[in-house]
This record gives sequence, C-alpha cells and structure tokens, in this order.
Amino acid sequence: MTNLGHKIPSRLLQPLWLRSRESMIDNGLIYDPIAAAACQRCHLSAECLSGDIDQKQLLHATLTVQCDQQVSKFLKSNPSGWVVNVGAGLDTRFYRLDNGRCHWLELDINENLLWRQKLFHTNERYYLRCGSVGDDHWIDELPVPNNVPVMIVCEQALLDCTKTQLSKFIQLLGRRFNHAEALFVVAGDRCNTMIGKKLGSAEYQHGLHQPKHDFTGWLPWIENLSVTSPIEHNCTRWKAWQRWLVKFPLFKHRVTPLLIHMNW
Repeated sequence: MTNLGHKIPSRLLQPLWLRSRESMIDNGLIYDPIAAAACQRCHLSAECLSGDIDQKQLLHATLTVQCDQQVSKFLKSNPSGWVVNVGAGLDTRFYRLDNGRCHWLELDINENLLWRQKLFHTNERYYLRCGSVGDDHWIDELPVPNNVPVMIVCEQALLDCTKTQLSKFIQLLGRRFNHAEALFVVAGDRCNTMIGKKLGSAEYQHGLHQPKHDFTGWLPWIENLSVTSPIEHNCTRWKAWQRWLVKFPLFKHRVTPLLIHMNW
C-alpha cells in the first residue's frame, strides 16, 4: 500500500475520505468508488478524524448529492455542455456523472492538480487548469468556446473565502460569461455556533444571513436563484434535525453551508 495520505493536506483528503466512507454504508447517499479506491492508497492524519465524523459525513454527503442532482440536470438538458469546477480539490464528480459527451474543466492551484494527476485517471474531454477563486488571471484563458452551455461549480473553495472575496468572484464570472448556470456552496451566518457545529459545520471565512439578497446585489442580472439547505434533504438521518427545524424555521438557511443554484 502506498502511503500518500501523510503528504496530502487534510482539507483536501477529508472530503474524499468522507465520500469514500459514505459509499461503504447501506443506503448511503452517494456511491463513489473512485474516492474509495483512492483512499485505500492513503494514510489519514489525525486532523481528518477530528470532530463528529458521522455528522460531518452526513453533511458533506448531502451537499454532494444535492450538487450531483443539479449537475445531472444540466447535463441532461445540455449533453455536450461544459462544466467548470473551480477549486476542484479531490472532487470526483466527473467520474460519477460523465455522460460520454460533456467537457469538464478542473480548476485549482498547481499543488492540488498534481495530487489529482496522481490519484485519478485522465480523459480526452477532461482538462486541468491552474487557477483559484482568489485570483483572476485564468478567467480569460479558459478553453470554453463562446455561446456554449456552461455550468460553473464551486463546492468547497468558497467556504475559505471572505465575503469580499466571494463578491469579487461572482462579479468576475458575470463579466466573463454572458449566460451561465452556477452552483455554489456558501456558509450560513450561524455555522460557527454550537448548533452549527453539531450539524457538522466548521469554521468558515464568511457567513451569509440573506444569501439571496447578497447574490442579487453582486450580480443584479441573475434570472433565477434558489437556496437549498442540506437539512431539507429527504433522508431519515436528518429527521431529528428536521423536527427541530419546525420549531426554529428561521435557522434553516443559517446553521450549515448552503447550496446556491442560479443562472444569468
């Protein structure tokens, strides 16, 4: 067994491991054999194992399946469309959802892309490019043709951004793409509370109280925008929290990361 894990930063490895772990349980929310195979070659650090792992796993798996559902809908409507995954980390969505026709671009810093190359196989419709949420040099160099259907996905990287960085990134995409569909995971403003941490949330660099208001302020020409909480997902493992939410409905979009789905 090759011990790659001690070299991989835990912030990269833990999401991969959580998906692998979810794949091994009965009636898991996702099945990710690519993650499971990669994790067999890795040695987990203590940081990966910290906290309530079962709840972190449920939160991550729920957000993952919610993202998968939206990307699948996009590819069903646009089989030859482009997916631009910003801050890809060790995401394996391409391998789960590839329809044999789409084009997929993974965008991240060089160090993370090197780990992708070591752990995952390549594909002729699958591209790696250097770039991150925090810079803008890559935006005009994307090999995405004009006037093709595009979905921008950012599942983890925005959680490490301040609100100012988040607004700049959204406006950058709005300037680059005349029309696009987008899928973002952002943090509610009460994630760092005791309840938020019990739900599996961590310390994030921003917290949005009214995400719809914020996003439409940053990009006024958004046509449609929805906000989805992982607690809303139809899963028996969320039932206790769903009962709690009935009593405190104002917290639905405040105590966990949220899925923003929009188009312009």
